Amino acid sequence: MFVNTYNQEGKEIGQARLPKEVFQIDLNGDLVHQVMVSQMANQRQGTAHTKDRGDVSGGGKKPWRQKGTGRARHGSTRSPIWKGGGVTFGPKNEKVFKREIPKKMRRKALLMVLSAKVAKGSLILLDGLGVKQGKTKEIFEVLKKLPCWNKSTLIALSDYDKKMVLAVRNIPKVKVIEFRELNVLDLMRFQYLLMTKEVVGKIKEMFVKNEKLKTKNVPTLSKILDEIGKKSQSKI
Repeated sequence: MFVNTYNQEGKEIGQARLPKEVFQIDLNGDLVHQVMVSQMANQRQGTAHTKDRGDVSGGGKKPWRQKGTGRARHGSTRSPIWKGGGVTFGPKNEKVFKREIPKKMRRKALLMVLSAKVAKGSLILLDGLGVKQGKTKEIFEVLKKLPCWNKSTLIALSDYDKKMVLAVRNIPKVKVIEFRELNVLDLMRFQYLLMTKEVVGKIKEMFVKNEKLKTKNVPTLSKILDEIGKKSQSKI
């Protein structure tokens, strides 16, 4: 798959080939949704906490006698209907919202969303990206000449660049992250993904080559059966 490549002046300078192992994966909406829900749940702090009638102070004495006053009967000022009383069915900080998703599922969903970005034309590829002084004006002028102008944009860098972070932080709807921090939730929140050709190579190396190295030395079932057969014949 080929996509157009731009320079910092916003001019097309050619096309670049994207690895199909990363940017040409069929979309599974259920898997992407599951990973998104788990990420949003893991971001919840869960600090909201209220006191019920057993936690608030006071209420040891009956406010007034049961009968003969003409008023409604009450047994404690800690009742939820009293000012300063407890809260009924309020939130507690005891609940754990964290959800665990297997690493392979997270990676697969990420590759699916990257592929969807390419299919929709929401991936903008640059030959290089950088700022000299870390000024907002510098990156502002670059974005102004690209198709993602005035749209929510996620910028993926090959390495941490303090000047780039300082330049982007004052621009609304624009965020900078390292390519190692790419995740489904951020990709879905931003309309465009902006990266350089160097980042594409590093993404391929991280997600494709590492998987091949892991499975390279793993023996197949046929090899295991052959070895068992050879050992049994040698014993005979």
